[in-house]
Amino acid sequence: MRELRHRRLRKHLSGTVERPRLAVFGSLKHIYAQVIDDVQGRTLVSASTMEQTFKDLKGTGNQEAAKAVGKLIAERALAQGISAVVF
Repeated sequence: MRELRHRRLRKHLSGTVERPRLAVFGSLKHIYAQVIDDVQGRTLVSASTMEQTFKDLKGTGNQEAAKAVGKLIAERALAQGISAVVF
């Protein structure tokens, strides 16, 4: 089911150098986020709750963790000069 949804979305959604694609995945235990340039096929920036910075967080698959990952990936993207993404 998840795979079909992703294929359907990816037909219409593609990241470029100017506006890379933001991919977010949430499992029951962790949250993952990537900023991807689909033209070159590279991950430009990534963040997840598996990193050491989230070791003190009480839960790593909840809403609080998702906010923290979102804030971290935004900071890293801005540091790389990425100010707009496709989601």
